[in-house]
Amino acid sequence: MEEKRIFTVNTTAEFENLALEIFQFQYKNVDVYRSYVDLLKIDPNKVRRVDQIPFLPIQFFKNRQIIAKGLRPEVEFTSSGTTGSETSRHYVAKVDIYKQSFTMGFRYFYGSEQQYCILALLPAYLERTGSSLVYMVDGLIRQSGNPNGGFYLNQLDELAEKLTKLDSSGQKCLLVGVSFALLDLAERHKFNLKNTIVMETGGMKGRRKEMVRDELHGILAKAFGVDSIHSEYGMTELLSQAYSKGKGVFSCPPWMRVLIRETTDPFTIASVGTTGGINIIDLSNLYSCAFIQTQDLGRLHHNGTFEVLGRMDSAPIRGCNLLVYG
Repeated sequence: MEEKRIFTVNTTAEFENLALEIFQFQYKNVDVYRSYVDLLKIDPNKVRRVDQIPFLPIQFFKNRQIIAKGLRPEVEFTSSGTTGSETSRHYVAKVDIYKQSFTMGFRYFYGSEQQYCILALLPAYLERTGSSLVYMVDGLIRQSGNPNGGFYLNQLDELAEKLTKLDSSGQKCLLVGVSFALLDLAERHKFNLKNTIVMETGGMKGRRKEMVRDELHGILAKAFGVDSIHSEYGMTELLSQAYSKGKGVFSCPPWMRVLIRETTDPFTIASVGTTGGINIIDLSNLYSCAFIQTQDLGRLHHNGTFEVLGRMDSAPIRGCNLLVYG
């Protein structure tokens, strides 16, 4: 399997052909996935379309080591979880694939990271180890080469002063933050930003009441003086991210795709426009599992964009996403 093919996908046909190849590779080489497919009594030789590929329930990342045979993890990412909840673990065999995925994914939507000063307000993530989000943002900050970029834990006044100064100088900035921390900053300072993208990553971490997306974005947009709030959709179990430039409508990079499954039948793909469980194909998950059945609820649009509407009934609330989307 040529890793570089993942990031040269241009057409639907190329995506689907590569997805089917990766399915066969992972069936043969990822023991947990093979056992799951066998338990479903699915003949891999009869899987000829993407919608026939079995999606592995994301819960398996909590108690199984999902990695291709013969490989050892170069890095281990863990989910934040909430008090008393079991964390997911993603054993990444080749971290360079993750670096390539998050770099090319960011550039696909926002252009070169070198044009931005990236300021990160991710306190809950910095307070633990193993965060794939921190790894990604740190990589983008380093690659940007801007000496003013960096992470902030609780230094809201210092961050506000720097952001205002940079923005007023004409410097393009990206302020990426966990939702509760952006709200903290918004309550303490008011801005009139002209050159800054404000991006929330979700997550109240139990520190604030849950609120619908429109309410959150309305508060943040007013406080920061911007027209729209951007969002990032990713998770420990993936190596790719989807982005929204406003109104909670997400787009995937070419090597990632969202499908919606029926809420009453997890093995049936729903029609476009239907609300159901989010399934994700992430081709960069080459050496773990590229076909993930999440516990998020969503809706797919005809142009391939999607919305995240909340959590499936009875699903534990993820530490990285305590938002209730509306």
